[in-house]
Amino acid sequence: MDNTFSSYKIDDRSLIPFIKREIHNMAIQLGFSTHRAAETDIIVSELTSNLIKFAKHGELLYRAHLLGEQNAIEIYCLDNGAGFDNAAKIMNDGYSTSNTLGHGLGSIKRLSNEFQIYSIKNWGCVQYVRICEKIDMCFPEIKNQLKYSAIALNYPGEKVCGDGYHIKYLKNGFQIFVGDGLGHGEHAYEAVQTGIKAFKQSIESDPSEILRDIHTKTKKTRGLVATIIVVDYKLEVWNMCGIGNINTRIYNGLENKTYTPYNGIIGHNIPRTLNNTILPYKKHQIIIMHSDGLRTRWNLNDMSSIFKQSPGIIAASLLKENIRGNDDATILAAKIT
Repeated sequence: MDNTFSSYKIDDRSLIPFIKREIHNMAIQLGFSTHRAAETDIIVSELTSNLIKFAKHGELLYRAHLLGEQNAIEIYCLDNGAGFDNAAKIMNDGYSTSNTLGHGLGSIKRLSNEFQIYSIKNWGCVQYVRICEKIDMCFPEIKNQLKYSAIALNYPGEKVCGDGYHIKYLKNGFQIFVGDGLGHGEHAYEAVQTGIKAFKQSIESDPSEILRDIHTKTKKTRGLVATIIVVDYKLEVWNMCGIGNINTRIYNGLENKTYTPYNGIIGHNIPRTLNNTILPYKKHQIIIMHSDGLRTRWNLNDMSSIFKQSPGIIAASLLKENIRGNDDATILAAKIT
């Protein structure tokens, strides 16, 4: 099961039946009942119809995802339409801005296992839907301090993603890898997947030493850039080191710190000296990491109430505004609970 999302630009109603059929077939392949797959059809129909009706065009991202031991479908719906102020109000049945019955968003909320919506006037809207095999399915309890979401997209036209991410949970903390194979396509995919495998196998606890492990094991690949973050709950610090242009930013309230990585290419040439950066680790911090498939000149403070949103909504909002469209793109957003 791949971590990447499929993406469709939607600007015409003629695309909706095709997208519905593709997600319906995915649901059946995941083991959804015929009835649950039909409910999935309704959700997709409402999302895409609203997209055309109110925003004229937008983008739908979707993937199959393993949630604990259960299969799920995740969908993001992004648009740059007129937006609105009161998301909670418009999700109520009977509310309408177009003289209809107003059951659209209410239907999505009832039929999905999780539904989130974020919008700003004259900015657009981001919606997130998670659909599990059963409508009453409970989510696995989070047993660590890191609550995260990530969105990875292939370069347009490619079948695989040259970006990658992985989180390794340890007894007293966690380690994060975000990497980007040089270029895009099969060779970039091979490089970043080899890097992820080396990251998983490394027994080191120092980010710079983990990078050296990855460097040694990716010498036969095209090469990659990556940032490693290590958190030990007892030490209460972010310990990080990166090579290449993975953008990393940590928010502590309205203030933020941007980590500057070393120049180099993992698997080819890395600096002889690698020093880690240490920053305080606190509850309620937000960390954003992304590849160069997104622009770097963004600020969460520019989006109203975004700090209250889930990591998935934060990641999708930044993606909507900053994706370049000329490379693979991956963004990981996390909150410390």
